[in-house]
Order: sequence, then C-alpha cells, then structure tokens
Amino acid sequence: MELNSKFWGYRRKDGRVGVRNHVLILPTIICATQTANRITDLVQGTVSFIHQHGCAQVGVDYEQTFRTYVGIGSNPNVYGVVVLGLGCETHQGRSVANEIAKQTGKPVELVSIQENGGTLMTIARGAQIAARMVQEASMQRRVECDISELIVATECGGSDACSGLSANPAVGVVSDMIVDGGGTAILAETSEIIGAEHLLASRAVDDKVAKRVYEVIEAMESKATLMGVDIRTGNPTPGNIEGGLSSLEEKSLGAAAKAGTRPLQELINYAEHPTKKGLVWMDTPGQDIEQLTGMVAGGAQVILFTSGRGTPTGSPIAPVIKIATNSRMFETMADNMDMNAGTIIEGKETVQEVGRRIYDEVLMVSDGKWTKSEILKQYDFGINRIGPTF
Repeated sequence: MELNSKFWGYRRKDGRVGVRNHVLILPTIICATQTANRITDLVQGTVSFIHQHGCAQVGVDYEQTFRTYVGIGSNPNVYGVVVLGLGCETHQGRSVANEIAKQTGKPVELVSIQENGGTLMTIARGAQIAARMVQEASMQRRVECDISELIVATECGGSDACSGLSANPAVGVVSDMIVDGGGTAILAETSEIIGAEHLLASRAVDDKVAKRVYEVIEAMESKATLMGVDIRTGNPTPGNIEGGLSSLEEKSLGAAAKAGTRPLQELINYAEHPTKKGLVWMDTPGQDIEQLTGMVAGGAQVILFTSGRGTPTGSPIAPVIKIATNSRMFETMADNMDMNAGTIIEGKETVQEVGRRIYDEVLMVSDGKWTKSEILKQYDFGINRIGPTF
C-alpha cells in the first residue's frame, strides 16, 4: 500500500511548517508566569506555561535556558509571541524577543511588568496584544505540506516489560518511515540509552558522530557519579520495576528501539535545532517533561510518547500522541492514552501494522486532529538545568 506523505499545515515566514497555530505568552522569569497565565485565561487561542527559571543563572546554564526560550518561541507551531518579563531578571525579555524575531520573522512583542506599572496593567496590555495576534492568526490558512517538513520527536515514559516489544519498536517503524520520507526523527533521553549506546554508535554516519555517542553516555554517567550514586540506582524507577523491567540495560534496549534502523546523522545538544535531516539524537535527561521541552525547543512539531504505566503528559506547543504498550493500561487510562500497541503483545497486529497506524495518526494530528493531552490542556513544561542557582 502506497504511503500518504501529505498533510495540511501552516507555512511560516521562515519557510518552516506548523501543525498548530498558537499565540504564545512566553514568561522569561518565574515571577511573570502567573501573570502570563492570567492573560491566557482571558484570551482564547493563547497558551503559556509555568516554570521556575530565568534569573540567577550563569554560563552554559544561562545559555541553555536562553536557547530553550528562543526555541520554544521559534517553534513553527507558534504563530506569534508575547514575551513577558519582569524587568530586572537575568534573562532579559528584550533579548529573547529580539532573537525570536530575528530567527523567524514572526510577530513578537515585549511586555514588562515593571515598565507597565504592575500586574494588573501588564495583564491588560498583554491581553490587548495577544487578542490582536490571535485574530491575525485566525486568518491563516492551512496549505498542503510534505512529511519531509516534519520533525517528529520520540519519547518513552513509565516503561514496562512490554515497551521494548510493542510500542517502542512500532515507533521505530514510524521513525524509519519519517526518515525515508525526507523528514527528521529525534531520539532523546540519554540516561535511558546507557547499555545500548553501541547499537547507535554502529549506525553513526561517521566516526565523529560515533565518538560523540560514547562521550555523551560517559558524561551522563559521570554526572551521577559526582552526586555519589550509580545511575543504575535510580533507573529503572520503582514504576519500571513494578512493570517488569529488571535493569537499566533492559530499559535502554527497549528505549533505543524507538530509533528504528536508519543511520544516525548527528548528535545535538539540549534544545538545539537539528542541522541535518534523518535520525538525530538530542542529548537530554531521561526526565519526561525536560526532554519533551528540549525537543520542542529544537523544532519538533509532533511528539510520539510511549508508556507502559500511563501518563497524562502533554505540551503547550506540540501535540503529544500517547501510545500504550499494553491493552490493560490503555483501557484503564482511556482519558489520557491516544493509541494502543498492546495488540502486538496479544498477537492481533504486527509491529509493522501498528507502526503504520501510528504513522497515519501523525498525519491526522498534523492535519489538526486534537490529542488527549491537548483536549485536557495538559501543558507541561520543564527546562533542564545544568548549573547551580546563584
């Protein structure tokens, strides 16, 4: 059967394609997050998020948070951005706004709580700007786009003994289909690749990429050692163990299955945008929300999220398609899970057949179908911190 490779998306000024048309209220400091939420309460068509960062950060930690802010605002699922700052923070809103506008050409405006005379005046000003942007965004029309323009992120959270047998290999099939269609698939969660790194290194396009694979794995293990623990004491988690996983290596072999079989083109840092098409590895922690945020900041328009334990996880920017690894959990958490790969375990479908179903779902969601997490407004957001707060 011939694959459909087309969907209807929003063409942005920088040439990239969005599958959603959000106006983002982007708070650059924890002190502005509640004000941002008040604006989203007032103005339909806007999204925002809560976080605890934006001040007393230095060096590479500052740079990574800045890159994440800019990446989230630059994501093609966002039509326009109201950058909301306090005024005295380390991550100055003006710098974030200017960089988003420079990179994308999309509508970006800055509002400062201190410059506007406090919270109430800022809510009024921000809501006025947001309402205008939403009306402009509503005039945008979807156009036919190709699968080659998608960046699809892959993630697994709350793994069980079925993860490496059903949902993760099925997502691997989708990863191959996306790559074969000229698109990009992102593998993440470095801490959950430990023990399977040699499999990915053997698929690296060159020695430089292969060497980088081992470097990021070593660095991840060293971080745990510096805290006086072996990473294997925290992974698998209690939920993973209850779900039937025996070791980090078993969990990693299952997680690596999401990467399919195609060559590894590059390994990028947290919240960086891929520079190559094909299979890309983003160096992220295993914590679900932090890795999801990093991949969306890297430009991912759609997330494939497998789970054996069940999770309500979502994103304010990108639709998250949740795939259950077993039928029992799919049925008990029907409010949150979008698809069931447990049929593989039951012998009702093959990995390839479920992979094809997920691929078709990616296109339908890209066309505009809402996921469960979007319907429930599950707007999770968390930036990975790599330095202390000063």
